Amino acid sequence: MKKPINVVIAGLGGQGVIKASDILSEAAFRSGCEVKKSEIHGMSQRGGSVTSDVRFGPQVLSPMVPPGEADFLVVLAPDQVAVNRGLLRAGGVLIAPGLIDPTTLSNRKSFNVALLGALSTHLEFSEEEWRSAIQSVLPEKLHAANEQAFAAGRRAATATKVQS
Repeated sequence: MKKPINVVIAGLGGQGVIKASDILSEAAFRSGCEVKKSEIHGMSQRGGSVTSDVRFGPQVLSPMVPPGEADFLVVLAPDQVAVNRGLLRAGGVLIAPGLIDPTTLSNRKSFNVALLGALSTHLEFSEEEWRSAIQSVLPEKLHAANEQAFAAGRRAATATKVQS
């Protein structure tokens, strides 16, 4: 990786956008990348829009992803896809909430981590780096449910790639 990778995670307050960006940042750091992160909370306490930019690579100078330059856009709420699509660069990857059925997860609050599982199939971090990041960021009582959700996201993304 020669240039920074730009990821925007978007959703609504309470969906775990910030927690997902914390896990992604930790996984990138554990893989040896320089990491910068920023957040826009808006009216997050009332279910308003929330975005978090994560940039990582050999050298990252700014935490903000410029509009139209996100390599990956991970969206947790269906109504946030159109709102944030302009952040994605041409040829960038949209990881939309429809990829995962939250009712298949042992804990629906792990939906954000399931979408990180889907994102992980596009990045060069090892599964161990992801697992360590999940365990580092989340309390122990949430590890099993989130590791299950992460694996479900990986399976869903892999199945979608095979069908494409």
